[in-house]
This record gives sequence, C-alpha cells and structure tokens, in this order.
Amino acid sequence: MDLTAVRFDERGLVPVVVQDARTGEVLTLAYANREALEETLRTGQSVFYSRSRKSLWRKGETSGNVQEVVEVLLDCDGDAVVYRVIPKGPACHTGERTCFHRPLLGGRKDLGFALGQVYATILERLKTLPEGSYVARMHQAGLDRILKKIGEEAGEVIIAAKNGDPEEIRWEAADLLFHLLLTLAETGLTLEDLAETLLKRHRPKEASG
Repeated sequence: MDLTAVRFDERGLVPVVVQDARTGEVLTLAYANREALEETLRTGQSVFYSRSRKSLWRKGETSGNVQEVVEVLLDCDGDAVVYRVIPKGPACHTGERTCFHRPLLGGRKDLGFALGQVYATILERLKTLPEGSYVARMHQAGLDRILKKIGEEAGEVIIAAKNGDPEEIRWEAADLLFHLLLTLAETGLTLEDLAETLLKRHRPKEASG
C-alpha cells in the first residue's frame, strides 16, 4: 500500500472526489488523510477525514448509506484522489443521490448520463421493492412479462417512426430503453458491460500503414 505519490497539503489532507462507478455521476467532495486512505484501500469502503470533528469518517457508519469502493485513482499531480464507488443509498445528507444537485448553469441532458440515472433508480427499486413502484410490479410479474413489454415497446417505436411524429418517437423510444435497462438489471448486467460490448464492436479500426 504505497501512498508516497500522494501529495497531502499542509494539514495532511487530500481532496477526494467520489464518483458512482456505474453512472459516472459525481456524488460528493470530501477529504482524506493518510489513515483514511489506508483504511479505504484496506476495507474497500469509503473512509474520509472529517475536518469539523477532526477524526476519521466512515461513510454510512450511522446512516447505513455505505459506499463500496471499486477503484481508487490518483491524479497526475498527486494532489487529488477519486473514489469510484457503488453507493448503497444517497450520498448527500439531504437524502439526494448526490451532493451536487443544485445546478448553477444549464443541466445535463446527454443520453449516457440519463441512462445511468435511470439504471441507478431501477437498481434501487429492485433492492427496496417500494409499494406502488412500476419496477417492483414488473419484477414481481417476472422476466417473461418484462421481455413481452420490450416487444410491445419495439412495435410502438416502429409505428411512431412510420407516423413520422418526432414527439411520439421520443416517447416510445424512451419506453423501450427503460425496459431494456430493466432487463439488464434483472439479468445482472451493468451499463459498463453493455458499453464494453458496444466499444468492442464499433471501435474504429486502425489505418493500415
């Protein structure tokens, strides 16, 4: 466990960006001292240093919202760290998934981010099975019902496209993608698995010399 490359500041701290490993979403910004980093690497759970309490802070110790750390990255200058995690609940003390939920400019609308958000919500619904949840209802109906729904939604996309109505196409395509994400979650696959397959298939071929 070699931390010699980490450049701690004059207080013995280094900033830690916590990122959802499944969606790429930034969850929070915290700080770690050498002991917190060592504990994170040893336990595979997010451990920080609380500047207010002046002690180690194990994420989820009281709330239960622990973070499973799958990767720890050090930046090029050695003065910042990223924890890539699988969160077991909200990262923010307000109950929001992320501490960064107050936009100052615009808002993300890229497809990858949206898919990650929806997939994370589906996983949470499958874990908790809240009453009245569509995801919970489809899960209880079984995989065959979900697959049947994919067929239905694919047909709706075809009809919408034939009708040439952009709004209808967007609506039906979103329904189809949602049920595809539900199928991935039900079968234990992640968005990273899907991304890996897509990139392998569509990676540009190197030009031959």
